[in-house]
Amino acid sequence: MINILMIWALIILFILQPGVAHDGAENGARLFMHALLPYLLPYIILTQWLLKMPTPIKKTAPWKRFIKAYVLGSFGGFPVGAVTVSEMTKNVEINRKQGGLLLAACHAPGPMFVIGFVGTELFDNNSMGWKLLLAIHIANILFFFITLFFLKVNNDIESTHSPIKKQQSSMPLLDAIKESSNIIILVATTVIFFSSLGIVLATIIASTFSVDTGIVETITLAIFEMTTGVQSATDHFSGLAIYPLLIAAIISMNGLSIHIQVAVIAKSAQLSLRPYVLGRLWSIFLVPFIFYLLL
Repeated sequence: MINILMIWALIILFILQPGVAHDGAENGARLFMHALLPYLLPYIILTQWLLKMPTPIKKTAPWKRFIKAYVLGSFGGFPVGAVTVSEMTKNVEINRKQGGLLLAACHAPGPMFVIGFVGTELFDNNSMGWKLLLAIHIANILFFFITLFFLKVNNDIESTHSPIKKQQSSMPLLDAIKESSNIIILVATTVIFFSSLGIVLATIIASTFSVDTGIVETITLAIFEMTTGVQSATDHFSGLAIYPLLIAAIISMNGLSIHIQVAVIAKSAQLSLRPYVLGRLWSIFLVPFIFYLLL
């Protein structure tokens, strides 16, 4: 009942604010095409291609599988980490307990996004982009080692769950492109929808309570959609000393859009989201602090 009321409330909001909703959706689509698609798509295809390549069945040390998950997932951008861990779980390279913990650890924005878009275009300083990327991965690696501490399991991962039987593909590249298109559609849909929703809510809150539109818009968009959130923070706070830390906090928060992307992908492999929630809280507090120390 509550969900139905919330849906109808959102429908009414969009009907009452059609122009604002349109502008928000248009802004989200523009940012997706400019800031996400060029940086995300190539890596998703390559990661999927690598995961779908036929591999010989052999025993591998757990830590090697965890390193593989981290390298492929953490450096690919959202939501490549979730895709990598889910695929490895389906392929029975890791079990569901390992997958749930690695889902939290193997989660970071892509280097091309942080350095290319945030560093070069937003900060106008390439080295600051590198420092932010370093701060994110320091926090992630610390969480990764904490995760490894809790992954006290043996090599017999098959005993945890049965493998999902998959037909061996003779054309892994085409399968990778097909899977990548589904992921990109998911990313585009959530980015555009939550950008539009965030703009509508920010406009209503600002007009109702007579507060600064820039502050409300940035907070609201940071909660709902990360990319539009950092763009709003740039538009309204780029001249302030706190601006770089604000960008670091927004990127660490990720936004509801990315969380839903991860939840949808993780559900396909039946992975728990509890460690993921803890990992996001860890990043929100630690990444801005490390970034501050590096500046």
